[in-house]
Amino acid sequence: MNPKVFLLQEGEERRLFAMRVRIVVGAVLVLVCVLVARLAYVEIGRHAYYATLARDNLMRPLPLPPARGLILDRRGVVLAGNYPTYTVSIAPRAVRHLSRLLTRLKGLIGLDTRDLQRFLHDVQTHNPDDFLPLRRNLTSIETARLAAHLPQLPGVRLQAQLRRNYPLDGLADAVVGYVGPITKAEVARHPERDAGYQDAGQSGIERLYQRDLMGRMGFKDVEESARGRLVRVLKRMPGRPGDNLYLTISAQMQAVAEEMFKGRRGAAVALNPRTGAVLAFVSSPTYNPNPFVLGISRRRYAKLTNNPRAPLDNRVLNGLYPPGSSIKPFYAYAALQTHWFHPHRRVLCRGTWHIPGNNHIFHDWLPWGMGRIGLEKALEESSDVYFYKLAYRMGIDRMARYLEDFGFGHLTGIDLPGESAGTVPTPQWIKAHASPWYEGETIITGIGQGPLLVTPLQLADAMAALANHGVRMRPYVVRAVQNPLTEAVHYTAPHAYPAVPRHRAGSDTLLVNDLTHVISGSLGTAHIIAHRLPYAIAGKTGTAQLWSVPASGQYKGPRPHSDALFTAMAPVPDPRIAVAVVLEHAGFGLHSAIPTEIARALINLDLLGHVHVRHAPRALVARFARERRLYARAQIREARTRRAPSVSGNQTG
Repeated sequence: MNPKVFLLQEGEERRLFAMRVRIVVGAVLVLVCVLVARLAYVEIGRHAYYATLARDNLMRPLPLPPARGLILDRRGVVLAGNYPTYTVSIAPRAVRHLSRLLTRLKGLIGLDTRDLQRFLHDVQTHNPDDFLPLRRNLTSIETARLAAHLPQLPGVRLQAQLRRNYPLDGLADAVVGYVGPITKAEVARHPERDAGYQDAGQSGIERLYQRDLMGRMGFKDVEESARGRLVRVLKRMPGRPGDNLYLTISAQMQAVAEEMFKGRRGAAVALNPRTGAVLAFVSSPTYNPNPFVLGISRRRYAKLTNNPRAPLDNRVLNGLYPPGSSIKPFYAYAALQTHWFHPHRRVLCRGTWHIPGNNHIFHDWLPWGMGRIGLEKALEESSDVYFYKLAYRMGIDRMARYLEDFGFGHLTGIDLPGESAGTVPTPQWIKAHASPWYEGETIITGIGQGPLLVTPLQLADAMAALANHGVRMRPYVVRAVQNPLTEAVHYTAPHAYPAVPRHRAGSDTLLVNDLTHVISGSLGTAHIIAHRLPYAIAGKTGTAQLWSVPASGQYKGPRPHSDALFTAMAPVPDPRIAVAVVLEHAGFGLHSAIPTEIARALINLDLLGHVHVRHAPRALVARFARERRLYARAQIREARTRRAPSVSGNQTG
């Protein structure tokens, strides 16, 4: 090869290599400049921002849930309290192998399928940096075992908490209610509940007074390692515990009434007529609210909802019953305010009656009637014919107007959620139903049948108004709210509604005196409880028939037993307690006497401090058996008569 050509090629290669070196060095210098500029931007320009992120990775604010306020009866008996428990939680992002950790925890504390499913669902729907509860309410043995292994479990936290507890297993459950875990729907409605709160009231006082009971959340700033372990507490801001609520009810009266119901379906409520304070509030059967605190299982909840006795129903507030003869005193009050009604004028009761010009026959509960009777005897023996004629003379408009004045057809305003207003066939109600109103419906409404529906609370409220000379007091169950830190107490002030119109002086006193004969009279329908009473009781019994005879005159299938009702006030002439008791499907006879015995026990407890419930004497047992036979004969006799389907059957006092 020519030496000149070789030297030329070698020089060209050197220049090409040098150019490549310069390009590479230039690229490296550019990258270094970019890196230095980025580093300067991060360290200088964005120093505050990234310093904050670094501190947040190290420091974490944790909520300190406050103690939920206590619920106590009027003498300080705890109906809803708190107990200490431990909860194990996991921060998913701080755990490398979540499945391995769950397997290990399953061997330490025991995890069922429901716990794992709930936790895995929370992992998918919540922030993985947060500590999500895996299992609540650990036993003491599980807590000790987990605490010993906690240093080897990164991302796991053991936290002490206070949980709701109902120490008397459901006593006064219809008033107190229960709490349950906060759901997403509740957080959407009340965002403040998401700030560390675990439980929220679901019914009763727990629900209505949620803000008072929940308290104010506290916080603490903690320093954690990258594995989620607590290093130290930097700052603590304690919260404020919830207020304590003192109720007007008596735990003793509640326990006695619930025991006397023996699980039968019914309701009992007692009020102080002067203030409206609720002294007893029983919906039977009861249930245990403790399983709801940690979240009741579907199987257990379905067992409650499918129970034919419906223990979750609040019968005092929502039980709608035909009042039967227990409504008659309020019709009598309405009649006493007219110029044409005279309480001592005698009316002939032959056992049957029909509207003038109409051949349809309305029967009395006593087939042969009661003869010539005035208002006193009509109430004492609960004459149906007397009140058939009274309803025909007054008309449905006056009857409905006075029922509304006594609170029927309207909410009482009690401080409990979910109250029903009942049904009173007013002209507006009749018009809204777009169906014709017949005179026969007015007649049966006059004995507490037909479309008329009331709640036990409304019955007690109306009886209390009658005892309080026509002044209705709003019922209430929270007597006082106490601040647990300052111990300052705020008492509930009684509230009076407008008085029931009264156009005849002394008409309320006359009516109350007549009602005392229901208990003290020899033929009174409630004289079974009059034995050795040291005070006078005014009251009224009622039996609401739940079936009607069809037009064919034959009733097919089993007939449901009638509901038994009793309303009372004592002591007369200056009542301090008004009571209403309903026993579903009690029928006629000794079971229908249970409401009167329950009412007597409640009155004795309030006035005398003891129950003194006696068993019925043999003579009264024989009398009830005889009356049951007479009642059966009356039903057979009535079934032979063709009746309209809309007309209910007879009812007794």
